[in-house]
Amino acid sequence: MHTSEEFAFFKSTMPKSRKADYYLGCLEGSVFIDFDKTDENQISLRRISFDGYGCCNIAQSQRTPLSITDSQKFISELDKVELDQEIITALIKRILELNKSNIWIDALEEYNLI
Repeated sequence: MHTSEEFAFFKSTMPKSRKADYYLGCLEGSVFIDFDKTDENQISLRRISFDGYGCCNIAQSQRTPLSITDSQKFISELDKVELDQEIITALIKRILELNKSNIWIDALEEYNLI
């Protein structure tokens, strides 16, 4: 099991062809996670890519967003220069748990993200 420091989430950018509102990487760039902000200001998981597995896109109709409160925490964290690893790890694990039926379970388990 990884601690929040071991995940070491960091803000990232992607090419224009990989559209999303927010981008995070972790585990030294082995995993990248893209998020969108809904019209209701909720954070939803758009895609996640894993070294050795590829990119898992989640259809908009299948996304379960974070709650309003958690979404506000997420946005607040991403507005900071330095991410609070404990807070961001808890939020990422929560959104992955909410959407795990649409993500490769073997990849989530291998990278200890659930």
